Amino acid sequence: MARRYTVAMMIIQAAVTAAATFRIVVALAFLFGAGAQPAPAREGTVLPPGLVAGPPGTAVEVTDGDTVVLTDGRTVRLVGIQAPKLPLGRAGFPTWPLAPEARKVLESLALGRRVTPHFGGARADRHGRGLAHLVRDDGLWLQGEMLARGLARVYTFEDNRAATREMYALERAARAARRGIWSLAHYRVRSAEEAARYVGGFELVEGRVLAVAEVRGRGYLNFGPDWRTDFTIVVPRRANATFRPVFGRKLEGLQGKRVRVRGWLRRYNGPMIESTHPEQIEVLEP
Repeated sequence: MARRYTVAMMIIQAAVTAAATFRIVVALAFLFGAGAQPAPAREGTVLPPGLVAGPPGTAVEVTDGDTVVLTDGRTVRLVGIQAPKLPLGRAGFPTWPLAPEARKVLESLALGRRVTPHFGGARADRHGRGLAHLVRDDGLWLQGEMLARGLARVYTFEDNRAATREMYALERAARAARRGIWSLAHYRVRSAEEAARYVGGFELVEGRVLAVAEVRGRGYLNFGPDWRTDFTIVVPRRANATFRPVFGRKLEGLQGKRVRVRGWLRRYNGPMIESTHPEQIEVLEP
């Protein structure tokens, strides 16, 4: 009787062990097997609709924090963002803070992955590089991810303005959390009063528009009482058609508003940023 009981217990234990093993095998197959699906993109880093998809490819090289090379030889610039810059052979060009780190992160996101370019404006620059929003095989929007991690700034052009609203939202969240570049003084937002100290760089400048003017078709947003020395936003004549529906015929919609503008700071009388499209200007408060 005792022997039959022992044999029965051994059979039961074996059955339990086999069932547990089967469950583990099924779970592992689900996680790692051929039927496993890649993790979905994080909320906020999915490309907004309305762009046109191009032929996909696999990323085989990352040049810097916003440029990748695909297997077929295409070089694609992640349009709409600017990662910290590397010299890339330019004599005397300094490495911007966090530039190597930005490249490493983009490598981790893109290398060996299938990516699809999406177009919302001009498709190539004067160097022959593709200008596209890149979406990974699991739906991750690479521009959105770099902005969310604080490793890029929004950088739009008059012929490439798609997804600006969504990119600004991601940049604002990263800046508020002081992620990546936003923890460094090198990238902080400048005031209009201090803009003259940063001529020559790509900057974000904030201030209140004290006066607007139009001279020979060019628009001027003045941030101080003396246009000869104070910070100014200049709107070229060719941009009138895109600015007028947004800010009024003579930019009167910006009079008295606190705004943030981004672009390359030059000297034209005082410090100046040329704004070629309205998306360069964020209205912060009435």
